[in-house]
Amino acid sequence: MIDLPVSRRATLVLAAIAMLLPASGHAQATYPNKAIHIVVPFAPGGSTDVLARRLGDKLAATWGQPVVIENRPGAGGALGADFVAKSAPDGYTLLAGVTGSNAIAQALYPKLPYNVIKDFAPVSIMVTAPLVLAVNPDVKANSAAEFLALVKSKPGALSFGSAGNGTSMHLTGEMYKQAADVSIVHVPYRGSAAMLTDLMSGQIQVTFGDVLVLMPQIQASKVRALAVTSKTRHPLLPDVPTLDETGLKGFEALSWQGLFAPAGTPPEVVQKLSEEVNKIMQSADIKNYFAAQGFSVEGSTPEAFKAFVIREVEKWTPIVKTAGVKAN
Repeated sequence: MIDLPVSRRATLVLAAIAMLLPASGHAQATYPNKAIHIVVPFAPGGSTDVLARRLGDKLAATWGQPVVIENRPGAGGALGADFVAKSAPDGYTLLAGVTGSNAIAQALYPKLPYNVIKDFAPVSIMVTAPLVLAVNPDVKANSAAEFLALVKSKPGALSFGSAGNGTSMHLTGEMYKQAADVSIVHVPYRGSAAMLTDLMSGQIQVTFGDVLVLMPQIQASKVRALAVTSKTRHPLLPDVPTLDETGLKGFEALSWQGLFAPAGTPPEVVQKLSEEVNKIMQSADIKNYFAAQGFSVEGSTPEAFKAFVIREVEKWTPIVKTAGVKAN
């Protein structure tokens, strides 16, 4: 056996150790060094798709690596979310997740193939938006208080429309029914367009709809906005009170979108992503564009976003179970 000097042996040991480190240390330090894929769990063209593409453009410009947007629609966002949950936890496959795919789905789908809390590493919340309690102009209520009195006096006589079973529009209506202890019949549609047509014609009387979808009809006096579902008033509807203001204390229902990585993604990578996403969301062009679309532009630490998701799951699960909501 060759007897090497102590200094030589020490050098060789250190070199051997260094060869074992790149996978954990050096690779993370140089992240990203290849294309990043952001999965949008919906078809192209919607708000989640637009947000992901604008975010991707900014990340690519900053980091000098391609950002590829993959649309994987199906099951209310669950198919795309499941794909990311089962992807390599290396920061190169991310999810543009939403209220449905990453909170409501846990209670809505009995055999959901992923766990919305355990199988993801939340990166940052990006945007939020309230829904609007709106009625057909023939409904004899000019305020949320008058509407509440009306539905209490006529249990089951009014119907509210949504874009489909299990959507945030549907479940916000169910939350309202439970909070106010009233009976309103739910009518599911395949999307917002048909629902809005029936709301304006009086086939249904009520909806809890998206600000951007309802705004032109509100401005044209074809529907009447009575309240918003956020804790604060919406900038595009400053004269419309919140449901919290009008007597349903603590009522809050938000549609939100955020970025997720698979669980097990190195914390350093998650943190780097989060810091960059927060910078991007506060850039003037992003902030102004999404504010004009009715969104509140946000940003958060990974820890704060995880806590938010947990609260959302805890909020929506009893709503789904009490209402007996089933996915289409």
